[in-house]
Amino acid sequence: MPRFSVIVPAYGVQAYLSECLESVLGQSFTDVEVIAVDDCSPDACGALIDEYAARDARVKPVHLARNQGLGPARNAGMAAATGEYLVFLDGDDTLTPGALAAMADRLAATGDPEVLMVDYARTHWHGATVRNRLAPLLTQDGPAPFRLTDRPALLGVLMVAWNKVCRRDFVARRGFAFPPGYYEDTPWTFPVLLAAESIATLDRVCVHYRQGRRGSILRTTSRKHFDVFEQYERVFAYVDRHPELDRWRPELAARMLDHYVTVLSRRDRLPRGSRAEFTRRARAHHRAFGVPGAAVPARSRPRHTLVRLGAHRAFGALRLAGAVRRRLRRPGRALVRALRGGLLGLYGRVQRCLPVRADRAVFAATGPGGDLAALEEAFRAHAPRLRTTWVTGPAGTRTAPRGARPARPGGAAHRTALARSKYLVSDGSWGQGLRKRRGQVLVHVPAGTPLGQVGLDLLERPAAARNTDFTALMREVDRWDHVVTGNRHSTLALQRALPGRWTPLECGGPRNDVLQRATSADVARLRTELGVPEGSVAVLYAPARRDHRRTQHPPLDLERLARRLGPRFVFLFRPPEPCDGALTADGRVLDVSAHPRPEELCLAADALLTDYAPLMFDYANLDRPVVLHTGDRDAWEASRGSYFDVRAFPPGAVARSEDEVADIFASGHWNGSRSAQVRAAFRERFCPWDDGRAAERVVRRVVLGEPAGRPAAVPLAGRNPVPSAAARARGPLATVPQPSGPLPVTESR
Repeated sequence: MPRFSVIVPAYGVQAYLSECLESVLGQSFTDVEVIAVDDCSPDACGALIDEYAARDARVKPVHLARNQGLGPARNAGMAAATGEYLVFLDGDDTLTPGALAAMADRLAATGDPEVLMVDYARTHWHGATVRNRLAPLLTQDGPAPFRLTDRPALLGVLMVAWNKVCRRDFVARRGFAFPPGYYEDTPWTFPVLLAAESIATLDRVCVHYRQGRRGSILRTTSRKHFDVFEQYERVFAYVDRHPELDRWRPELAARMLDHYVTVLSRRDRLPRGSRAEFTRRARAHHRAFGVPGAAVPARSRPRHTLVRLGAHRAFGALRLAGAVRRRLRRPGRALVRALRGGLLGLYGRVQRCLPVRADRAVFAATGPGGDLAALEEAFRAHAPRLRTTWVTGPAGTRTAPRGARPARPGGAAHRTALARSKYLVSDGSWGQGLRKRRGQVLVHVPAGTPLGQVGLDLLERPAAARNTDFTALMREVDRWDHVVTGNRHSTLALQRALPGRWTPLECGGPRNDVLQRATSADVARLRTELGVPEGSVAVLYAPARRDHRRTQHPPLDLERLARRLGPRFVFLFRPPEPCDGALTADGRVLDVSAHPRPEELCLAADALLTDYAPLMFDYANLDRPVVLHTGDRDAWEASRGSYFDVRAFPPGAVARSEDEVADIFASGHWNGSRSAQVRAAFRERFCPWDDGRAAERVVRRVVLGEPAGRPAAVPLAGRNPVPSAAARARGPLATVPQPSGPLPVTESR
């Protein structure tokens, strides 16, 4: 008996069916059967199903003699299923990588409940992915399993079958089946949740719900939407047969009326002239099934009331008034914005007529802001007469440090700071809002040591350039007075890629100062905050962005890797973009994409696993192990380009496949003597100035006018970065002697 039976009905989805089936068959969890049901599809769905069945014994084809619809097709799939749990997946949707493993883990952790509710994300035809807005209802906090009475709000989650995993014996014992019709999920979802004696939730996106360019079938104009009345009659008939469920009538009636209001409110659902009939039937259902006692949100009460009264004309007028109000609101807001912008522009011009203040500095962060936070602290520590302003950037940037005055972008304080501050420090572009004045000093702080090409070097690489306006970029470069670089490699690369009259400040990376100053107490605190189990080896996995891919999927399957390595290892996953949901592998894969401070993640980790991310140069300052995974190096090199071959001069062990990554960690090679030797050579080249005083050097050079290189850098042998938690707890972690041989120390272009 397989653990899961995945039931995939297919009708008219030949363009997407292969992707759907591959998403199931390619899962790391393989104890599964796929019941692919050809609902007498007029296209090639049936042939595709037979092809997959011939290639993979886990695929069981079912061909219906005539088209019966989604509900009966699912019933046919259930009749052929032999698995412990039923998973429903429409033929144009997909499972996310690791979804079945996450389901299996959660089911085992909660005692095999009758129903497991999982999360989903809508994937639009233009590439955007939007997670379910009711995802917080699927939290895994609290006791599990539970009954619906413990968390009744779950009735409000999307009424579909594919976000619920149901135990097959529970479905068979209760006699649940899908009816025919347009809204076949409604009389399935409500009875299943009401009858289940044990429910659990999985706070993880397991299904990608495809949104077609012209919308789903439910967004087509048809009288078939009247089917919703018959489906709710089935729901209440089920409650009538089970008197113990009478307490749910008010909640079900409210959900029913809300569903009717939704159909009436959509312009693309009901044919012209049918709204009056729909409203009358909705009123009749309310009188037949409505029970007082369910709370209705204040915003929904007017429409609910009109439907209960059968006032379809008043309902239409209310809907029209709402549309008019929304249309009028847009030009009104635009007028207010224009007036405000004009007044602020005039204010900015007045400020530019006033003298530049030598005791003012403004910092504008567009990224995590670690460099700017360290510089702002150093400005106030070594030039206390300066008053600093911090421009709050977009979401994900660091909030204003303690002691700095925050300023909202575009506001009066921001314009004053730009016009009158002598020192302007940023890690991005100032844009057109800045008109550099005589006496102002602009300091640019790039995003770390460049491995991938930047600036003008991307002219021949459109995937990485992403429509960069190189003319505007060069105008920005011409405003720079100083550029902070961490090492000679960075200085040379940036002078070629961003040519200008700016002066390099080869002082080290200010954001790395904290790596030299942190204590063991800081490391312990950070690991506790991140949820790293005590005694485990924490590996920070930070892959670089793939410029040649629109969506960013991690090159490694962390959940499978965590299972291979066992409970000793925990992975902190920091993708280039936020992931869909919480990752699970018995709690050994933690999503830290929302953590705003990469340097704190470095301190918490015992090792770094990456590919081409610049974070490797920062992490090397801790003198902790680094493992590189370079399986797609040719594709990355073709799209981005690099300044040297990191495989020829690595900061640690190099793997070319997921199996090699697992072997490196399992054998202890990741922390062996050879890895330490190549790391030492890497640090010698790329970390000469990162001794904890990089920000101080910038201030002494720019503000105090002292000569370059003061204070002198502490040699690598004299630095004592805080050891990792695992190193302190266990001593040397390498368990297998490493092979000897020549070390890669040459650079390859």
